[in-house]
Amino acid sequence: MELRRVAVIGGGPGGLYAARLLKRARPSCQVVVYEQSRPGDTFGFGVGLAARTRERLAEADEETLREIELGTRQHAMQMRVRGEVSKVASRAQIGIARPRLLDVLHRHAAEAGVDVRFGQRMAASEIDADLIIAADGVSSATRINEPAFGGSVRLGAGLYLWAATDFALETSLFEPVETEHGVFVTHAYPYQSDRSTFLIETDPATLKRARLDRHAEGDESGSDSDSLRYLESAFTEALHGHRLIGNRTRWSRFRTVRAQKWHHGNVVLLGDAAHTAHYSVGSGTKMAMEDAIELVRALTDFNRLDEALRRYEAVRRPAVERIQDLAHRSQLWWESFPQRLDLPIAQLMNCYMSRAGNVPPARFARSNPDVMSTALSDYAGRRISVAELQSVDLNTWVLEQPLDDGLLTTRASGRILPQGDPEAHKELTIVEQCVEGPWSSEADDLLEDLSKNRPQGFLLVGPADRPAVLDRLDFGERLRKRTGGLVALSLPEALEDDAVAGLISGRIDLVQFDRPASSPRHTNVEAFAPGSANANASVANAAAAAI
Repeated sequence: MELRRVAVIGGGPGGLYAARLLKRARPSCQVVVYEQSRPGDTFGFGVGLAARTRERLAEADEETLREIELGTRQHAMQMRVRGEVSKVASRAQIGIARPRLLDVLHRHAAEAGVDVRFGQRMAASEIDADLIIAADGVSSATRINEPAFGGSVRLGAGLYLWAATDFALETSLFEPVETEHGVFVTHAYPYQSDRSTFLIETDPATLKRARLDRHAEGDESGSDSDSLRYLESAFTEALHGHRLIGNRTRWSRFRTVRAQKWHHGNVVLLGDAAHTAHYSVGSGTKMAMEDAIELVRALTDFNRLDEALRRYEAVRRPAVERIQDLAHRSQLWWESFPQRLDLPIAQLMNCYMSRAGNVPPARFARSNPDVMSTALSDYAGRRISVAELQSVDLNTWVLEQPLDDGLLTTRASGRILPQGDPEAHKELTIVEQCVEGPWSSEADDLLEDLSKNRPQGFLLVGPADRPAVLDRLDFGERLRKRTGGLVALSLPEALEDDAVAGLISGRIDLVQFDRPASSPRHTNVEAFAPGSANANASVANAAAAAI
């Protein structure tokens, strides 16, 4: 296919990277990037790049990746709650200043021969080009002004703001702070020698009680100084007395974008213009740059533009949608994080790691046996050492631990309720899965109804597909906390890993496997694949950005 002129709307990471890769693949093609901001006007602080993302960038353009990595900060992760600390020994994540990342990508695009024009706001209808790549962000005018792209924007329930501070944390930090008005939670991480990102979130009721809601969703031209000063005081310990730095820092609700079509005519959407995923899985920059890789690959492999654009979307959409589904579960978990503060810290860390179903307990135990042994000790009420943990089958050990709960212990084998024996769960109220989602208003109403009589416990039953089971786990956690009753979960034997993760993290108390009595147990694969029995295990790496 002949591409004489390609225009890119938007000079963010995805747009600049696509421009460079395309110019390298087609040196004779004129590639122009239109960026409405001027050099140095960019806002934002640090962004994260996980190990798997860097591997893909190395395959596509090793030269650019080498320079990106020169200015990064590698970091492990810790969670701190009420003075207790749990650390994860992983350095798969690096942070880099967003302005520096953009500078590297801009220079490398220009060196490849790309014409980058700052201070120019262009609409697709104003551009004469063989191909227009719309990388114009979450508020993409290209997507909004063209009905053919369709799609939706879903607002999160929580509120968040991005800030920074003027020192480098030793590790990334997840920490809630309980104030007189409610709970604020920070996700913080270092990204250069004298800077760390501090992302802070809370719920609308807390923000209103703190009288900070009057600045939410308002004019974005400046920073909310009242909130920054309030949060400096709340997070004094985490900040070590340093200040919070704002840059157009204001309270917002996360917008999840899902475009129905990613291309129309000679216009194609890329990055946040087509899709977004909640920041708790750290995937915005990653997805945009991986979009760029696949788009240029399709443009290279096919002779017709329409075929290339169809191929790009066919390859990228399934991977993106899996990450979006994973990110949505992670988002709901974070929005409800304050409800879990009474959990022992190691169990809370396990709950965090398994929040979206992408990290099986056995895999986490291999990389962090000290954290897992502490969590299992809290779960079972007896000490299990790292040496003992490494000598047992983790799933079997978890399922064999007794539950001291009166009559139910006479029928349960460890944490497993026998199948096909009504006597085994006669004390439990059976709850059929019939709500739209575990955090929906329907779920709220069901919780209210179930909490009125406060029965001894519940058995949650429903569809056997994995997304439905993960929904039941989330609802089971809510039900357990709301009523104080015992919660048992019915699920297929193939999803044993999910059952074990739910038990360790205090979401449920018992499981009932749907399997023939004679069938052997086996451990579920490590992937997360909503709606599909054939999982792509590589998607588990998408959430590694969160640690």
